[in-house]
Amino acid sequence: MRGAMRGRMIGGPRPFFKKQFIPHIPFDLYLTGPILQRVSPPWDDSELTAALIKKAHELTPSDAEHQSLLNLVTKLQSVLDQITVDPRGFDACAIDEVRQVGSYRKGTMIAGHNVADFVILLKTFPTEEAVMRLGQKVLEDLRASYASLKVVLTKDPCGFTIKSQNNTSAARCLITTLFPNIRKLETDLHLPQRLLVNNLAALRHSRWFEDNGQNQSGVKTLIRLIRDLRNRFEGLLPLNPWMVDLLCHYSMMNTPDGQPLPLADGFKRTLQLLASGLFTPGSCGIQDPCELNVIRVHTAMTVEEQDIVCMTAQNLVRHLLNGNFGPLLGITKKGEAIERDACVVNGVVINPLGTAYEKPPERGAEEELLEGSDGEQTEDIEGMQTE
Repeated sequence: MRGAMRGRMIGGPRPFFKKQFIPHIPFDLYLTGPILQRVSPPWDDSELTAALIKKAHELTPSDAEHQSLLNLVTKLQSVLDQITVDPRGFDACAIDEVRQVGSYRKGTMIAGHNVADFVILLKTFPTEEAVMRLGQKVLEDLRASYASLKVVLTKDPCGFTIKSQNNTSAARCLITTLFPNIRKLETDLHLPQRLLVNNLAALRHSRWFEDNGQNQSGVKTLIRLIRDLRNRFEGLLPLNPWMVDLLCHYSMMNTPDGQPLPLADGFKRTLQLLASGLFTPGSCGIQDPCELNVIRVHTAMTVEEQDIVCMTAQNLVRHLLNGNFGPLLGITKKGEAIERDACVVNGVVINPLGTAYEKPPERGAEEELLEGSDGEQTEDIEGMQTE
């Protein structure tokens, strides 16, 4: 039969091909220098640089704060190492590794937040009873070895915390277990799997930062400034510490010549990247260097949170580029809220932007719209689906 099978499906329906994801790349002024030539002299950032350096100095912990926390961290590390090597009859759990993580280890701690973080990697399964027994063991050994050290033990969802009695310093012990044990956890018996996975990731984050950012003082300073900015503006709160670390490292170090940017340029670039949609749906974003699969760090936020972060950054950038950087650094007038109120800056009226994301209607509402349409429209819809 000549041409009988032409145009017909052979072996069933056509296979389904997943649509290829092609991320968009937000505009980055600092990577387009060789392409877009300047038509005006560069801006004078001397005032912004001086203000950033002053703010960074205010955010840096004092010598007394650092010494108080260092005293607690050193003694706690010694006790945990001793329990790891020689448990001396302690059988509630077995420790595989103890490692300092977090802002204290990275050198990005903010003044007034004197907390050091430890990740305790267990060989055994982490039950709540075992974790509290470990906390009691640590507290007893601290008091036995250092009689002058006045500390107390408090329970924490991620493990336990050792605090000084005068609340001048604290050390959080974050519990996790070996990766093969993660899949064998029981919900009613062990610590939540999500917390254990996050604590395990903190180990990888700490190792990465030691290799890539530990010797970059500019990156550390920028991290302090952006974390302070995040704490001041509610719209930036969805950014977690790991996102801030990667964003600041990218802003300072990802340059055409491989040299770090000046602090003022790094600060502006960080906000400009957020404002241009680096952390929005469909963006290339920043790939997590500690994950085997291609995971973009901003996907940990919801779509609504990504939109709020972008909107907030756009509002802040407009003030920053018009010379009104005081509110961004906490130098504001009483009752001033630039993210909500209209402002006049150097003769320019800046009205705050609104969100662009609109939450889709509930499924029930869509069904009601279809049911309420006339027959002709319904037939058209069915015909389109058939084709």
